[in-house]
Amino acid sequence: DVSHSVTIPFEYTGAATDPFGNHRVGFEGEVKVNRKDFGLTWNAALEAGGVLVSEKVTLVFDISAVKQ
Repeated sequence: DVSHSVTIPFEYTGAATDPFGNHRVGFEGEVKVNRKDFGLTWNAALEAGGVLVSEKVTLVFDISAVKQ
């Protein structure tokens, strides 16, 4: 297993009370990583040229948090 710390810049998207009366806050974030940095090296060649999976992967987060 390979692990690395990754900094994800998050943006606050707002707060609201949901239909159940819970106070929610939202955040969105995105980061690009090279999957080979994490030991993910599998790939497959395509008949038309190129490869099936890019080395660069974009991770997108849409988070809704409820105050406990």
